[in-house]
Amino acid sequence: MGSTVIHSAELVDGVRTPDSWVRFERGRVAARGTGASWRDAVGTGDAVVDASGRFLAPGFIDLHGHGAGTRAFDEAADDPSALAEALAVHRAHGTTRAVLSLVTAPVDALAERLRAIRTAAADEPMILGAHLEGPFLDHDFRGAHDPALLRSADAAAIDTLLDAGDGMLRQVTIAPEHAGAAAAIDALVSAGVRAAVGHTSADYDTALRAFDRGASILTHAFNGMRGIHHRAPGPVVAAMRSPHVTLEVINDGVHVHPDVVALAFHGAPGRVALITDAMAATGAADGAYLLGSLAVEVTDGVARLSEGGTIAGSTLTLDAALRQAVGACGLPLETAVSALTRVPAAALGLGAELGRLDPGYAADAVLLDADLSVARSWIAGA
Repeated sequence: MGSTVIHSAELVDGVRTPDSWVRFERGRVAARGTGASWRDAVGTGDAVVDASGRFLAPGFIDLHGHGAGTRAFDEAADDPSALAEALAVHRAHGTTRAVLSLVTAPVDALAERLRAIRTAAADEPMILGAHLEGPFLDHDFRGAHDPALLRSADAAAIDTLLDAGDGMLRQVTIAPEHAGAAAAIDALVSAGVRAAVGHTSADYDTALRAFDRGASILTHAFNGMRGIHHRAPGPVVAAMRSPHVTLEVINDGVHVHPDVVALAFHGAPGRVALITDAMAATGAADGAYLLGSLAVEVTDGVARLSEGGTIAGSTLTLDAALRQAVGACGLPLETAVSALTRVPAAALGLGAELGRLDPGYAADAVLLDADLSVARSWIAGA
C-alpha cells in the first residue's frame, strides 16, 4: 500500500486547524503538521493530494444503519454481495467504518446473519461488526419491527447470539423494562458488547437503572421511546444524566426537529453520535421496499410502514447528517464532525485507534468541499 500526503486542508479534528497536512503510511496516520512543512514529509513515490479550499476530517463512523442501494444487511446470509453493494453507497458519502444493524428476526436467523457478517468482515475493513436492533423490544414502542417476532431475553438466546457474533457483535438494543432484560444487560456488558436502551416503554428510573447496570448507548434518542415531559423526563434525560452513555440521533430533519437535536448536544456534550438508521432505499429510488419482514413505502425519501405509516428507518447518509447539523441545527462544524468520528469511536471502545487523525490512528479520512459534500475518502489509507 502506497503512502499519501494530503496538504493545504483545513483540518477538522476536535478543533479547526487551517493549512494542515497529514501523511498516511501502511494504513496509519504517520505524521501531521501545518504550513509548507508537508514538503519535507513527501517520500519518493508518495501520492500527493492538494486539498486547498477543502476540509479534511477523520472518516465517518456509523453506529447504526440497515443498508442502502436497494440492499439490506439482513440479506448477508443469503447473498453476501448485499453488504458490499450497500456499503459502497455509504462510502461514497463519507462513511469509512460501520456497524451493520439487523432488524428483529428469530434468534436462529439472527445467528446465521451474524456469522455471515463476521465472515465478510475478514475482507472488508469498513465492517466493524453487527448491531442487533431486536428482538428484545417493547411491543408498544416497536417502530418498524414485526410484533410477531418480539420476545423477552433469556440466557439461551443471549448465549446463542454471543457465540455467533464471536467478537463481532458490537451492540444489542433492548427494552430494559421486560423480564430477562437486566440479566441480559449484565451478560452483554460482561462479554464486551454494548447494551443499548431503545424501543422501550421505560420511564426515567427504569432507564437510569439500566444505565447504572452498564448499558451505554441510547438507540436513536427520542424515537421509539417516551419523550421528555417536565414531570416524567424519560430515557433521554436518563441518558443525559449518565456520563458514560452515548445518545444516537437520526439527524435527517424528519425523525427529530433541528432544535431538539441541538438540545441533545447541549444536554450531553461530547456524547451525541449522529447515525443514519439507513434502510435499503438509501441512495435509491422511492417506492416499495421491505424492512425485515415488513412492507415499507418510501415517498420523497421518507420511509414509512405501508400499514400504519410508522417511520421505518431513514434514507440518510452521514454527510447529509453533517450538513443538517451545521445548517439547520446551528452546530459548530467541529462539534458536528466529532459526532460522526470521535464520539462513535469512543462509544464502541475504539477511541484509541479510530475517529481521529493523530499519528498512530487508522488512516481513515474524508475530504469535504466547502459545501460539506464529499470529494474523496480513504479507509486505512486506501
